Amino acid sequence: MVETIDLHKNYKIGKVLYPALRGVNMKIEDGEFTAIAGPSGSGKTTLLNIIGCLDVPTKGDVLINGTNTSQLTSKEKSSLRRNEIGFVFQTFNLIPVLTAYENVEIPLILLDTEPDRKRETIKSILEEVGLGEFINRRPNEMSGGQQQRVAIARALVKNPSIVLADEPTANLDSTTAKEILGLMQELNKKHKTTFIFSTHDQLVMDFSRRTISLRDGKVVEDKTKKRGPG
Repeated sequence: MVETIDLHKNYKIGKVLYPALRGVNMKIEDGEFTAIAGPSGSGKTTLLNIIGCLDVPTKGDVLINGTNTSQLTSKEKSSLRRNEIGFVFQTFNLIPVLTAYENVEIPLILLDTEPDRKRETIKSILEEVGLGEFINRRPNEMSGGQQQRVAIARALVKNPSIVLADEPTANLDSTTAKEILGLMQELNKKHKTTFIFSTHDQLVMDFSRRTISLRDGKVVEDKTKKRGPG
């Protein structure tokens, strides 16, 4: 599903070259529920942004479903993001003047989805994330947890192969964070969507089935939990 090969990313700050990633190699299979973890400055968000084609590496390659994103044009990368990748951000990134329905509708408008199918799909995914009664509410009329559920619905409404979640629990209390992570676990199992998180939250690591730890732009540990019976 996702593979990075000798991935490097350098940023220039003034006259200083700052290496954010230093040769990251990893492979994430279809349907995984994986955390990319590390302290601030470890390179985890940079890595997520490059996987999501929001940034480009200085050196190395990213393969998504066998496609080398380094060889794609800007238009082809936009198409890949539009069709295959959903994003969930720590600040929710909802449009304040739009309702839950209208925020979730945006990806389907970009895909030019047929109106009847669009309505059914949006209502279905909002029901699935527990917001069927909040369909006409705007973000300022919802709690942080409810806003994050809208963001998850928006990410999943187009049925992407991959959902990239950048610090999805950062603005949530621990009880709400557990509810949101439990919801994403259920959606992962139901839809077989690959979830990749960037996080420094131990709770996210506890929920994840695999944790890839970064430090100073390098993979320092890669742990997969053993599954029990069933």
